[in-house]
Formats: sequence, C-alpha cells, structure tokens
Amino acid sequence: MIELKHLTKRWDGFTLHDISAKLPTGYIVGLIGPNGSGKTTLLQLLLGLYQPTAGGMTIDGKNYDSAECTLHDALGFVLQERLFDGNYSLEENADLYGSYYSRYERETFRSYCQRFGLNPLCRYRTLSKGEELKFQFAFALSHHPVWLLLDEPTGNFDPKFRSEFLRLLKAFVADENHGIVLATHLTDDLDRLADYILYLEKGELLLSMDVEEMRQAFRLVAGETYKVRLLPEEHVILRQENEFGAKALVRHRAYMQYDKALHVASPSIEELMYFMTKRKKPLPDFNKDASRDTFS
Repeated sequence: MIELKHLTKRWDGFTLHDISAKLPTGYIVGLIGPNGSGKTTLLQLLLGLYQPTAGGMTIDGKNYDSAECTLHDALGFVLQERLFDGNYSLEENADLYGSYYSRYERETFRSYCQRFGLNPLCRYRTLSKGEELKFQFAFALSHHPVWLLLDEPTGNFDPKFRSEFLRLLKAFVADENHGIVLATHLTDDLDRLADYILYLEKGELLLSMDVEEMRQAFRLVAGETYKVRLLPEEHVILRQENEFGAKALVRHRAYMQYDKALHVASPSIEELMYFMTKRKKPLPDFNKDASRDTFS
C-alpha cells in the first residue's frame, strides 16, 4: 500500500498541494492531468528524489526517514530524465546500480534486453529516447520491484513495442502483489489498462476514483443545442456548441433523467480529461462527496 497523507511540495511558481490517497497493490493507477499539473513532481516524491515541504507518504507502512533502502528496493521506475552513466554500457550501468537492489539479477536484465531489441554492451549515451526508456524498463524489471512508477513512457515507443509494453504491465499486476502508477497523456492506454485514475490540475488532486466509478459518475450528453442547454446547469461541467449541435460533460446522479432525443453515454478517460481541461468553472469536491478513502 502506498499512502499519501496531505503530501505537499512547494517550488518557485508551483505547489503540489495537499495530496491524499491510498493505492494498494494489484492495481494500475492512471495519473492524468494537463502539462504542468504536477504528475512528474508526484512521481519524484514517491521515488524519494525530493523531500516534501509538508505532509508525507508511506509504502507498506514505512517512510524514507526510517527505511530509505527498503523503499528504494521496492520501487522500479521509468522516467524522462537521463539518470544513468553515459560512458558505461547498458550492462555496466545495470550491474552498478543493480548492486543497490537486493533482488537484482543480471541474467534477467540480459533476457529483457534481448526481448526489447537492446544490445547490453552498447554505451548508454548512444541510445535513442525510445531505447533509453526500454533500458530503464528492462533494468526496473530485473530487480523485481513491488511497484513500477512510470512517467510518460509509451509516447516514444514504436507501435509493436508499445503493445508488448502494455502486455507486460498487465502481467506485472496479475498476481495482485504488485502495483503500477502510470503517468501518461495517451489516455487510450489507460482506457485499456487502468483500474483507477488520479486527476491532477494545477498541483491539486481533483479526482481519485476507480474507472467503473468514473463511468457511473459522469455522462457525455450530445444532441440538439437547445435540448443540451436544458440540462441542469449545476451538473454541467462543460458544454460545447457548434453549428451541428452541442455536447456536455455532466456530473451524473442516479435520479437524473435525460431527454430521449439526446445521446447519453459514459465518457472515456480521454473524453473526461478533454472536458476537464477545457472547463472554466471549479469542480465540485468529488472526493468529499464520495465520503470514503481511496480504494476503501
């Protein structure tokens, strides 16, 4: 279990503010939000790369102050930053940094390099961006972490490897003893994979709910403009109109009924994020409204 307790990090010009959530193993958690919303900052805090300004986090009840080595041992990562030595080969990097992990296996690393089309003897600095992310993924899997923390990995993968990558993520959590936090703007991946979503915006956590709950909580309503305009304004998150009609993202309630002439459907994660990002009015507090802890 990863537990975030009022986690806050202040930078000049940006604050990740008061993030609280509980994330157990067995789930793929999609971390979404517009650019600059705090997704990378949150992952870096989870990895212990920065100290929080306020609040804190625990992994399986342990924190970085008392169990730093244990926590690092439990976490694998794929980040956008170049964190390895450019003059060393892939295998030299893996052996060097693998020495800090209790379960690192060189043969497992070599096996994943072969599977991913990487030469373990080539220098790290010669890798393309996609190859670098493949290397990080191979290294992460070779030390058998409990959690994978992934920052926008799939955008640099070719379609064939992207499919392989997604299959490996599903297999990683299949035994329910492992978990994944995946930050990505490619929300079609999350529609296929995610069990849960965390939506960040301007450093604040606005939504934390499982995907099935999301599909019950929202409706995408489309049809003639005048009919869409009749929807209760307090439930409309964003309405868009054009010459052919209108669409609206609506906060759905079980008692709500819709005009039969309107097309009503649960939004995809991509549609949800699009309308959330475009809206101008504040959201209701969904987490408070749900009256429960994340995943409880």
